[in-house]
Amino acid sequence: MVPHVDVAANLHRMHDRIGAACLAAGRPESAVRMVAVTKRIPLDLVTAAVAAGQLDLGENRIQDALPRQDELDDPRVRWHFIGHLQRNKASRAAGRFALIHGVHSLDLAERLDRKAGELGSRQPILLQINITAEAQKDGLAADHVVDVACAVVGLPHLELQGFMAMGRQGADEQSLRGDFCRVRELRDRTAAAAGVPLPELSLGMSGDFEAAIGEGATLIRLGTAVFGPRT
Repeated sequence: MVPHVDVAANLHRMHDRIGAACLAAGRPESAVRMVAVTKRIPLDLVTAAVAAGQLDLGENRIQDALPRQDELDDPRVRWHFIGHLQRNKASRAAGRFALIHGVHSLDLAERLDRKAGELGSRQPILLQINITAEAQKDGLAADHVVDVACAVVGLPHLELQGFMAMGRQGADEQSLRGDFCRVRELRDRTAAAAGVPLPELSLGMSGDFEAAIGEGATLIRLGTAVFGPRT
C-alpha cells in the first residue's frame, strides 16, 4: 500500500523553509520559484499539488513528460524539462516546455533552435554546467561556457535565460555553497561577455536547496520533499 502523502502540507512546509533561507540570504522569497519534480509521481498527487497552487512542474524524461502534460491538461501549469535531453529527442521537446533546463551542448541547442523555428516559436532554455567536473554528470565544462553561451545567444529561436547545475552529491554545506557560488560567478561573467541578462539559476534539490538559495538560486527542483518517496 502506498502511504498517504499530504502534498499541500508538504508544500506549505517547503515554502516556510524557502522563506527562511531567503531571509537568511537577504533575498525576497519572491526571488525563488519551486519546481515540483513529478517523475513517477501518481497523477492524483500531481493534481493535489496544482490545486494547492504549485504551477511549476518538472519532468526529466520526454517519453513520460509529454503524456503527463496531456493527462493533466491544465493551461495554468508551467512545464519544465529538467533531465538529460538526448539530441534525437530535441524535436519532441521544442515548444512543449516553458523552460528546458538541461541544454548541455551547442549541438543540442542548434537542434532545438531549428525545431523551434519550424514551429514559429522561441524556446526558453538554460545551459547545463558541470561545475564539479564529475565524469558521471552532463553539462558544459566551465572553460567552454562563455563561448557556447555567446553562440547560443546568436540562435534566433532560442532564449537563453541562465544556467542549471548540480552540486556534488553528499558534499557538506560549505562545499555545496562553493559549487553554487562558482556557477553564479560564471553566470555573471557570461552575461557581461554575451551582452544579455541571464536572470535564472536553476540550482539545488531537496537535499541542498537552502545552500543554493544562499548563493543566488532562482529555481529549485524539489521532488521527494513535496511528494514523498517515488514508487
